[in-house]
Amino acid sequence: MTNDLCARLQDLNEAGIYQLSCPLTVLEANVVLSGLTLFEVDLSVVYSKGEFLAALAQVLQAPDWFGHNWDALADVLGDLSWQPASGYVLLLCGGGENLGLGEVDHEIVTEIFNDTVNYWKLQGKPFWVFIADGV
Repeated sequence: MTNDLCARLQDLNEAGIYQLSCPLTVLEANVVLSGLTLFEVDLSVVYSKGEFLAALAQVLQAPDWFGHNWDALADVLGDLSWQPASGYVLLLCGGGENLGLGEVDHEIVTEIFNDTVNYWKLQGKPFWVFIADGV
């Protein structure tokens, strides 16, 4: 199982947004084995766009130019030059179905995540988003 997940994490064609369907420890171990960079975000106390953006900025170690808005998030996720890696895994834990966001903001961030996945595919690097509701 471990080798299969490790191989899948490196597969550009499979990269995307998924509900986490394995134990957190299994994902974390496979991310390490695959050589990807893991960004684990605790959304359990996120109840607004501002809190969501602040949580991601902290975990991503966003540069000073990060503007705490959706455009800035898209820019940061499409850059990550300060976090060089062969690919990325964004693990969103405990935010529930809408990641602690209102419906409109959830739709916007989902679009940003989809655009980010597609951008990194063009760069030859997998970008994964896993949502772990029950963590």
